[in-house]
Amino acid sequence: MAVLFSLIESPTHPNFSALYQRLGFEHVPLTSSRKAMAQLKKQVPDVVVGEFFYGYGNNYAGANVSNLDVFLRSLQKYSRDAKMIVLVDKGEAQYVEKLQALFPIHAVLIQPVSEKDMADALTL
Repeated sequence: MAVLFSLIESPTHPNFSALYQRLGFEHVPLTSSRKAMAQLKKQVPDVVVGEFFYGYGNNYAGANVSNLDVFLRSLQKYSRDAKMIVLVDKGEAQYVEKLQALFPIHAVLIQPVSEKDMADALTL
């Protein structure tokens, strides 16, 4: 069974648990990048769905583009083949390109994400 991590870092993260099950994924919800990195040591995901939050100003000490950078570095170490699906607010979508310049991103979905959009991204 394929493994899907959800990095749930805000209330806007859609709950697609039923969709993930229908598509044959073992869904592992995680509420922080720190927890996701710890889980990587136990279980390797095939897909990761995470929300993108741009690092304005000094939020990420200038070294990182977003909240996902540190996790994505760890993901490359444990599972280079995992597909990353990024959920982003329309107002921050312009900044995802900076993340894509550093890491492979399978799909970028603008919030609010429909079940069909997520299904399409998962079956590509």
